Amino acid sequence: MMRQIEDASDLLDCATPSAWFDRAEREVETLLIDHANCEKKAAGTALSMLYRYVDKPRLLRRMSRLAREELRHYEQVLAMIDRLGFRYGHVSPSRYAGSMRSNIRTSEPGRLIDSLLVGAVVEARSCERFAGLARRFDGALARFYERLVEAERRHALVYFELAAMHSDKHDADAIESRLKEIVSTERVLITAPDSEFRFHSGAPTQSVAV
Repeated sequence: MMRQIEDASDLLDCATPSAWFDRAEREVETLLIDHANCEKKAAGTALSMLYRYVDKPRLLRRMSRLAREELRHYEQVLAMIDRLGFRYGHVSPSRYAGSMRSNIRTSEPGRLIDSLLVGAVVEARSCERFAGLARRFDGALARFYERLVEAERRHALVYFELAAMHSDKHDADAIESRLKEIVSTERVLITAPDSEFRFHSGAPTQSVAV
């Protein structure tokens, strides 16, 4: 039976460990740099769908709008990095994105459905973390993250709506099975020990020198 998806939180099976938010408070520069990279990658994901699925007009319209919004968010994160006196530079990617993509089938229509479901879960996690960061920080940084919550919630639901739309209407069990597998992978990535701190990293294993 297909789960009811009424909010982005319905796409997640676990909450972010509080230790991750503790680490975020201590590593704001790394948090923001990797956040900027995530926004850039999200825009790239939407753009890649514009090229791959030219026969799906509704998907094209939604992905075009989403790509523009992700790029605006990227610019906003860069502005916040400047405002706080940090320097945007290179950080290595986390294990999260590659592990999530490993769930995507290589043949169609499975590739499209899985790509959209992965997008929905990733955006739902971003929404959950933005909300938590808004509560942890204060001032401009708290307001910044608070403003992003609704956009990420909307993006998660758009991805899920498109996945449901392009799947067999009579095969709800199949899409639920795919979603369950993707969410299971995501839960492990979020809760398992992770030696590297990034926007989508798991439970921290190392303390930071003060």
